[in-house]
Amino acid sequence: MTAPDFAAALLGARLRLRRLGALAGGVAALCLLGVAASGWAWQQRAALARLDAAAVASAAAVRAAPPALASAPVPASAKQNLALFYDNLGQRRYAEQQVGTLFALAAKAGLTLSHGEYKFAYERASGVHTYQVLLPVKGPYRAIWQFCLQLLLTVPFASLDEINFKRELIADPAPEARLRLTFYLKDTDAAVAP
Repeated sequence: MTAPDFAAALLGARLRLRRLGALAGGVAALCLLGVAASGWAWQQRAALARLDAAAVASAAAVRAAPPALASAPVPASAKQNLALFYDNLGQRRYAEQQVGTLFALAAKAGLTLSHGEYKFAYERASGVHTYQVLLPVKGPYRAIWQFCLQLLLTVPFASLDEINFKRELIADPAPEARLRLTFYLKDTDAAVAP
């Protein structure tokens, strides 16, 4: 429909409404509105009926599926878990190499490392040696987090015990972070038992 045709149809509708009068025009407008509303309501009911049918079909599929508990693996015993823990510990004699890995990952992330504090300890109850590293790091916030995550993936027997962020000035683009890491180590290749 072109603009002149639309204008002519609109003019014709206005003339018919004037002939009918204001009351009849209002009634006609209300009738048109009712027809439009009932069409909309019919579409909504049809959409709800489709959703109900899909929900019933989904529920039937869930009821028909076999229970998933039949294929669940048998949990490991406490002794197996303990043996697995001790097998994953790092070697005490390679602790300095792990610090080298730490510095290499920091350089790869573009971070500046200051001098750190290093401390060996032995936990008699578990028979595990710990090597604690307190390390100041400076660089972009995102790079510090990526470094921490990469370190934990690369060195599975390390833990990130604490991280503190500090920014000297608001305008400073690179915050400083203090990381406290612990490497859990054993003396030999054999599994250690407490």
